[in-house]
Amino acid sequence: MIYPSLYEGFGLPLVEAMACGVPVLCSNVTSLPEVAGEAALLFDPRQPEELAIHMDKITTDTSLREQLIGLGHSRSSDFSWDKAADEVYAVLKKFSS
Repeated sequence: MIYPSLYEGFGLPLVEAMACGVPVLCSNVTSLPEVAGEAALLFDPRQPEELAIHMDKITTDTSLREQLIGLGHSRSSDFSWDKAADEVYAVLKKFSS
């Protein structure tokens, strides 16, 4: 998945791609580096040459691609609706008393 966003609120498409076993290339701006962690190749969305280099790497380096897929599966497990609900509930419970 290639995600060359200049602005992003969270980056849910990255998490979805990682959960599906798709290697991710994404912008190094806004929240995307935090969401991707080590599970993606990051590039400056204003530098198409950087993206081209990463596209070449991901298509020719099988080991890198498999590594990113594994890291992506692991990273995507950090984000779930159940976990988000539990965290919101904990905050609400803390401030309701």
